[in-house]
Amino acid sequence: MRKLREHHIEALARRAWETWLFAYAPYSQFRVGAALLAADGRIFTGANVENPSYGLSMCAERVAVGAAAAAGVRSFVAIAVAGDSPGGFMPCGACRQVLAEFSPDILVIRCKADGSYEKMQLRDLMPSPLTGRAIEPPALREDLELAAH
Repeated sequence: MRKLREHHIEALARRAWETWLFAYAPYSQFRVGAALLAADGRIFTGANVENPSYGLSMCAERVAVGAAAAAGVRSFVAIAVAGDSPGGFMPCGACRQVLAEFSPDILVIRCKADGSYEKMQLRDLMPSPLTGRAIEPPALREDLELAAH
């Protein structure tokens, strides 16, 4: 994982706030923006998109991951999340699970309304994510273990 300097983190936070402006939240007025830094240096952004059928709403973090995945990216270094709350927002459980699918050691940056931010590792927020290994058929798991030796 590449080392991030503070000016990189600040730039990622700015991109999250810029994207926050485009959130579609006509029902809750709960706007969130995310900026996802890929291992190759590209930044993918996402804003939450609400729907009156709340289960169909999309979180900003998952919109950003979807944009990155559609571009062929599978490895991420950091994600900045910006929202209206003075204390900032953390990715929800579903977003944590999706991020862990690609990069369980990703740096999560909680952007606060006053311009400050907090940094933490996803593995500290979600120490035991569901992994593909948990849902592999036992025979496939045995084949993979044999192939590794």
